[in-house]
Amino acid sequence: MKPGFSHETLPVFGQPSWYLATSSVEAYLTQQGGHLGPILFHFEDRTIAPYALCPWAEEDTDEALPPLLKVLRGDFFCMPFGANDEAFQGEHHPPHGETANNLWKFESMRQAGDMVTFRASLDTSVRPGHVDKWISLHSGHHAVYVRHLISGMEGPMSMGHHAMLKFPDTPGSGIVTTSPFLYAQTAPQPIELPENRGYSVLQPGTSFSSLADVPMITGQSTDLSRYPARKGYEDLVLLVSDPSVDIAWTAVTFPGEGYVWFAMKDPEILKQTVFWLSNGGRHYPPWNGRHTSVMGLEEVTSFFHYGLSQSAESNLLSDQGHATCFHLDTAVPMDVRYIMAVAEIPEGFDRLETITMGLDESEVLLRSASGTEVSVRLDLTFLQSD
Repeated sequence: MKPGFSHETLPVFGQPSWYLATSSVEAYLTQQGGHLGPILFHFEDRTIAPYALCPWAEEDTDEALPPLLKVLRGDFFCMPFGANDEAFQGEHHPPHGETANNLWKFESMRQAGDMVTFRASLDTSVRPGHVDKWISLHSGHHAVYVRHLISGMEGPMSMGHHAMLKFPDTPGSGIVTTSPFLYAQTAPQPIELPENRGYSVLQPGTSFSSLADVPMITGQSTDLSRYPARKGYEDLVLLVSDPSVDIAWTAVTFPGEGYVWFAMKDPEILKQTVFWLSNGGRHYPPWNGRHTSVMGLEEVTSFFHYGLSQSAESNLLSDQGHATCFHLDTAVPMDVRYIMAVAEIPEGFDRLETITMGLDESEVLLRSASGTEVSVRLDLTFLQSD
């Protein structure tokens, strides 16, 4: 796809989608649910496509299936984040909210200098309000800059991004690392149950201090920093990000593939990271055991994946002083910003250990545990609200 953008949608893996592109990145946004994917990162002699696409994307699915699951791909914005099985003060939101399910409206496309910016909007009805979405690409940056502005809403709200990567099927091919976290725990309850044709293996409701040592129901421990692993299971954990860090990030290094994917956020806005480990543990439609080697790396402010009711009420995280929702104010729009990027890495770059600012806010330095450094062009000022 040549650099530019489309005002009209085109069919992409079963979904009408807009596209925008520079010489460095090509991105597609579904009209239904605003899912950002595929995203293709173009380098000199290859293209890297790290995001997951559900295997049933072009199949006929049950009419009762939420639009979210029919579209499922790439990254999408959730508000409220979570299943939302329980109503909250009379509000019954769909899974991951209207922002991940409803039709977005095209607003504008703009190309200025080396930057392309797309804007869409959505009016919510379960709780009346308005959400503006901007996606920007910079020529020469292998990054996607995503912004959501929430206005006209009042009251408690959980939210977050839901990025999903498709890992090579080789066990342990991806190495997961993050900026420092304050607390980490497995989901309070198994996310799947055998009587429902689903399987989980992590010990529920257990805190841990290292991704490399997390208990399972077998009595053994497992390493969540290496993936894919534990085939046949679906699991979920949450990390509370340290808000004192200069740069908050989540990353996956693929030494065998020669690249690293990383995402950056403001930890005062997106306070936790949820890892959804989806490796064939769901045997009911449309999953049918075939959603494998996928990991959700989801930057959120939420109580795990349960939804607004559990996030807004007292819970084990909020009781420890870790906020799991915001109180929206109609007088003050909320600005949520997020960067996803890919960088090529040389041989010997084993796993990403730190991300620091370069000479200025126009680049970051990725440093591996082995000491190898890679400089990446990136606009860090984007994470700062206007």
